[in-house]
Amino acid sequence: MKKSEWIDAAAKESGMTKKQMTAAYASLEKVLQDAIMRGEEVQISGFGTFVVRNKEVHTGRNPKTNEIIQIPASRQVAFLPGKTLKEKINET
Repeated sequence: MKKSEWIDAAAKESGMTKKQMTAAYASLEKVLQDAIMRGEEVQISGFGTFVVRNKEVHTGRNPKTNEIIQIPASRQVAFLPGKTLKEKINET
C-alpha cells in the first residue's frame, strides 16, 4: 500500500477529508521519525513496536570478488508485531 492509498483508506475509515488525513499522516510520520532518531522504542498498542538496533562492525564477503570486507557499524529499525496483529494475521 502506497502513501496515497493509505491516506485515501484512512480518510474513508475515519470520516476525515483527504487534506486532514494528509496532515495527520505527516504529523505521525514526523513524531515516529523523531522518536526513532532518539533511539526510543515506539509502541503502538495492538499493532506492534518499532525498535532501533545497533549492529556492530563485522566482516563480510563481496560476492563478486570473494574479497573479505569490513562492514561498518550501523543502526537499524526493526518492527516487532504485537499480539493482536499476529493473531489477526494467522486468522486468514
